[in-house]
Amino acid sequence: MQLSTICSSFRSSTAHGFWRFLPLASLLLTACVTTQQSTTSGTGSASDPQWKTHLEELHALRDYQTRGSFVYNSGETKTYAKFFWQQYTPEKYRLLLTNPLGSRELELTVEPDLARLTTKDGQTHMSDVPSELIYQLTGMEIPLDDLTAWLTGSPGRATEFTLDENHLLKSVTFEQNGKKWHLSYLSYDKNTTPMLPSNLELRQGTRLIKLKMDSWTLQK
Repeated sequence: MQLSTICSSFRSSTAHGFWRFLPLASLLLTACVTTQQSTTSGTGSASDPQWKTHLEELHALRDYQTRGSFVYNSGETKTYAKFFWQQYTPEKYRLLLTNPLGSRELELTVEPDLARLTTKDGQTHMSDVPSELIYQLTGMEIPLDDLTAWLTGSPGRATEFTLDENHLLKSVTFEQNGKKWHLSYLSYDKNTTPMLPSNLELRQGTRLIKLKMDSWTLQK
């Protein structure tokens, strides 16, 4: 499959429409603090029994959903959207980005060895590397392979991280392809069991990604 050929022509026409429309969604970015617990610096370590118990609970999660607000700031351009993330298994998930009217701008489905991205005009593009597919079609660089773990408050493959005073993940530092990512957890949802993030920021150089989770749905 000559994905690079497909993407080069597609990106020049469709991706710019994606960038123009989504900033209107900034009107939907509201702060909700009633169900959130802010993180503060703590002294917990990776060997902390309470952290280990929490991590085991996170690893036991298989089928869950979350929705909220997404911001991507490249340092030159900002993108806003509402997002819906549905995790079916550790290797299979779906990401949907919508505009303020609820119409699809981008839909990504990922399963082992195959990622499929559908745009708002119904065009479908495939690859075996979801992060590269997103980048080539939108210009957004997102570490999707690690975000599946980070979204729930697990360090995933990262070995450099800190905990807050409640034995929850506070920050993560992870290097990939020569680029160092810094992840900060700003708050957690007190109404979920286990407690799951409600606000996080991911930085790499001048790049900033913000995710605000308005709700979580966990399958029992």
